[in-house]
Amino acid sequence: MSGGVDSAVAALVLMRAGHDVEGLHMTNWEDDDGYCTAARDLQDAQRVCEDLGIPLHHVNFAAEYREQVFADFLRECAAGRTPNPDVLCNREIKFGALLDYATRLGGDLLATGHYARVTSDGRLLKGLDPAKDQSYFLHQVSRGALQRTLFPLGDLIKGDVRRLANEAGLAVYDKPDSTGICFIGERPFREFLSRFLPEQPGDIETPEGEIVGRHHGLVYYTLGQRQGLGIGGQPSGNNDPWFVAAKDMQRNVLIAVQGREHPLLWSRGLTANSLHWIAGPPAGLEMGELACSVKTRYRQPDVPCVIRAIDDVIDARFDAPQWAVTPGQYAVFYAGDECLGGGPIARALDDTAIIGANAA
Repeated sequence: MSGGVDSAVAALVLMRAGHDVEGLHMTNWEDDDGYCTAARDLQDAQRVCEDLGIPLHHVNFAAEYREQVFADFLRECAAGRTPNPDVLCNREIKFGALLDYATRLGGDLLATGHYARVTSDGRLLKGLDPAKDQSYFLHQVSRGALQRTLFPLGDLIKGDVRRLANEAGLAVYDKPDSTGICFIGERPFREFLSRFLPEQPGDIETPEGEIVGRHHGLVYYTLGQRQGLGIGGQPSGNNDPWFVAAKDMQRNVLIAVQGREHPLLWSRGLTANSLHWIAGPPAGLEMGELACSVKTRYRQPDVPCVIRAIDDVIDARFDAPQWAVTPGQYAVFYAGDECLGGGPIARALDDTAIIGANAA
């Protein structure tokens, strides 16, 4: 019971189906800087449980979150990659520590407000609402945990969820969706990250080596980023927007290009490592290659690809070039509606190596 509309309606749907439901709220981040919403979320969760007439349990996993999720997030940022803490939080905290805690409380199953579906044998399927499907964030969860999980919103669309909440008189029916870093909230990213990873300013260069600006530190930027570069117009008269194309970690240089269609922003494939296959390696992969589809970031449609296993690494080749394939983000593979699994992107393929092996 997060304090939002999705978990509230998940509880409502289960109660109407005859389940014995209790609320369980976890606090994973404690900060008094005005951005953390933990205290308000707990109050909202308490109010929802009072409206539904169910008990609410509260557990604090802030220490576990810092050790198992946030520490990894900082390491990845420091290495020049762009991590996705939501994926690790689901695996380690929500469907790890929280599921274990729910079991100790006597719960038979854990239900969440994720927009996803799960089969009786623990296979993960996309949620019915394509605009809200969250299977991407769940692909690292173990099959055993999925078999002990219910996703009551998997067959609903967001508009119906808010309507059900409103009709039931739940005060959170119009509460905005949570955004920002998992459990830390929406906040100025560079200002927040600088508390843990100090600024290391350097040059912004074009692929040809022309200095066009200064950056605050490579850890604060991601591939494809447009905002916050501070690069003005060029004497050539080219007013196309600037995008981050690469990072030279050895020289502390940010590589920027003009125009979204610049070839350095497009890749024909990727390699991914530390693969987690929910139901085991897909049939066909061990025999050579597998045709499937892939997401390289959450807000992206699936795109057809062919994957091959090379030792412990997956080599994926897209049917058509993809934009801003970013190391540290996750490549998540699908067969139709089934989420097969995935792993962190190690590097993009076929993006010309203009700055050597130290590019990230």
